[in-house]
Amino acid sequence: MAAIFLDLDGTLTDPQPGITRSIRYAMEKMEQPLSEDEDLDWTIGPSLWESFRQLGLAEEDLDHAIGYYRERYTDVGLFENRVYDGIPEALESLVAAKHSLYLATAKPHAYAVKITAHFGLTPFLKTEYGAELNGTRSDKSELLRYALKSSDIDASDAIMVGDRKHDMLAASANGITTLGVLWGYGSKDELQSAHAEYLISSPQQLNPIISDWAS
Repeated sequence: MAAIFLDLDGTLTDPQPGITRSIRYAMEKMEQPLSEDEDLDWTIGPSLWESFRQLGLAEEDLDHAIGYYRERYTDVGLFENRVYDGIPEALESLVAAKHSLYLATAKPHAYAVKITAHFGLTPFLKTEYGAELNGTRSDKSELLRYALKSSDIDASDAIMVGDRKHDMLAASANGITTLGVLWGYGSKDELQSAHAEYLISSPQQLNPIISDWAS
C-alpha cells in the first residue's frame, strides 16, 4: 500500500481569499500597498518568506511582514477557505483501500491542524507535517525529508499529491513519485515542467491512479 503525502493549499482546500487578503494587509502595514487588480494567486503554495521576497521586500523586513500577515490570518484568514468538492470522498476511498495518508504542507503546522480539524479532514490523516512558525521546514524538500524519516517511510513507497511545482520538485528531490492535480493553482505546463509523473483533473481520479501505481 502507498504512503500518500498530501499538500493542503490548492490540493485539499481552496485558501485563496484568506491568503491573498492577509498578504494585502501585510503589505499595506509595510507601507508598500498592492494595487487591487494585482493577481496574487501565485502566492498560494510557496512559503511566505518566498512570496514576500518576490513582492520586493528586503530580507530584513520579511519577519515584520509575516508578523503582520499572521495578525489577520490567525483571526480571520485561516477559515476564509473551503474544501474542494469530492476531496472528502476521495480521502475516504484511499483510506478504505488501506493507503496511509499524511499531510505535507509548507503552511505552519499550528495553522494546518486547525484547518484540517475545522473542515473534518483530520480523521483521514495518519500524521500532519507542516512548517514551524519560525520558518523551519518551510522548504518543501526539507519537510518531505523530515516526514520520510519521522514516519519511517521508504521513498519508493511514497507519492506526493500537490498542485504546484514546489510539490513536484521537492518530491523528486527525495525520490518520491509525483502526482500533480489540475484543480489548484499550478497550470499543466508548470506541473509538467516540474516533472510531474502523473496528472489528474478531478479528486475522483485519486484512488484509481494511486491504487494502480501501488499495485
